[in-house]
Amino acid sequence: MGIVAKYSIKELEVLTGIRAATLRMWEKRYQIINPLRTQTNIRYYGNEHLKLLLNVNVLNRNGIKISHIAKMSSNEITEKVKDLSFVKTGDDDLFDGLMLSMIDLDETLFHQAFYKAVARLGFEDTINRIIFPFFNRIGIMWQVDSINPAQEHFISNMVRQKLIAAIDNATTKTNEKAKKVLMFLPESELHELGMLFLNYLLKNKGYRTIYLGQAVPLTDLPKILEISDPDMLVTSVSNSMSIGDITTFINKFKVAPITKKIYIASAGIYEAQPELPANFKLFETLKKLAAEF
Repeated sequence: MGIVAKYSIKELEVLTGIRAATLRMWEKRYQIINPLRTQTNIRYYGNEHLKLLLNVNVLNRNGIKISHIAKMSSNEITEKVKDLSFVKTGDDDLFDGLMLSMIDLDETLFHQAFYKAVARLGFEDTINRIIFPFFNRIGIMWQVDSINPAQEHFISNMVRQKLIAAIDNATTKTNEKAKKVLMFLPESELHELGMLFLNYLLKNKGYRTIYLGQAVPLTDLPKILEISDPDMLVTSVSNSMSIGDITTFINKFKVAPITKKIYIASAGIYEAQPELPANFKLFETLKKLAAEF
């Protein structure tokens, strides 16, 4: 993978959901994993340890005793995980499948984990309960420098494909009399999975959506409004802004007539609570914004 991960036992606890005390017990009593050591004799764990523990945890959660798992080879553990019926798969197992698919850039494993989730939870709950919390775990991996951009791009693009396919299927549910929603991310905003999911939710509810994607220049907004004539605008900002930047950002939306509703999801702007015209509404998250519809 071109990257050497170094996890502390506390970081393994976060990534696997296995308590550090349990990991130490498994290590001491069953030799499930053997830590590596730095030149200064500090213990650490690598991606192979993480992958093994994710698989061990799946088996253990599905009723196989750790004493039995300890007698299995790594290949036997992997094969046993593949044999498990998806009916028994819980949220944690699905998390682990996604993590393993990302570490190895394994498209087949991603599809297996995703379809298992959809079969058990449905599409919307899969995104809310599995996919978005999973990306929070990826944030932990960035903090410990144990993920490279290719791995994040891989998993993000796999999820993006699923969202776009779902949006395509939902398109037939809209009607010409439905309200029209203009959706986009402004300049410097590149993470669009949340907005894509909102696009899916709105189409499923019968709204007509115009989705412009990421990094849309706000200087183009007057022309966009002239062409599209939406009933409302929806945008999201994850990057931090100064008070001055927030004011400038809000002012750029004032080119929209007062009859157009403008919804903005941004934790930073929400916290600043700037004065807004009556047609503006702030939300702390896209999830809270979605609840408005």
